[in-house]
Amino acid sequence: MALYAISDLHLALETDKPMDIFGEEWLNHDEKIKNNWIAKINNDDTVLIAGDISWSINIEGGKRDLEWIYELPGRKIIVKGNHDYWWTSIKKLNNMYDNIFFIQNNFFVYEDYAVCGTRGWINKDMESFNEHDEKIYNREIIRLRLSLDAAIKAGYKKIIVMMHYPPFNDKYDDNEFTEVMEEYSVEKVIYGHMHGPILKKIKGCIVKNNVQYMLTSCDYLNFDPMKLF
Repeated sequence: MALYAISDLHLALETDKPMDIFGEEWLNHDEKIKNNWIAKINNDDTVLIAGDISWSINIEGGKRDLEWIYELPGRKIIVKGNHDYWWTSIKKLNNMYDNIFFIQNNFFVYEDYAVCGTRGWINKDMESFNEHDEKIYNREIIRLRLSLDAAIKAGYKKIIVMMHYPPFNDKYDDNEFTEVMEEYSVEKVIYGHMHGPILKKIKGCIVKNNVQYMLTSCDYLNFDPMKLF
């Protein structure tokens, strides 16, 4: 019963969005993910997918991409990404599949760990950050706390958090997200969103104030799910 992680699948089975425009490594990237996934993951394993699942803009189009994920081995736990416009009500999503579970103000369990999370948002030190971003940022902090509180109330002490956006800037400075992680004694945080040349400049795995942060963007992982446990 192993635990794996990957993010930013950017599936486009129902959408004209060829990913190889972002680099030749993205050519047929869905087949790379599928082949690597099937080679190592079994039905009793769990895979955490930290957002940007599908390019579809509605659930009707997104279903084909979700069914592609559904047919892969293992149990999947998903958090929303910034491109997941297909994301509908959390109740509806969690009634769709028996091996895909969606996080929003809730949590799921892997052995003795609670898996919590939220999408996150852009960092406050970005020049483009404005009042609108402030509202979303604060809402995401609330959603993270709701997810964590639900796990704590249920008696879980070992916690993994999934976020789509990096929970810090490129200098790994403290902020409200990292403060929440430390307040709740989160053990591991996985995140995605980052692509391209910046991947060569950043640390994909760091430990900050006893919290381990791991980048799981699929191009950073060479389209191969990373084993956590």
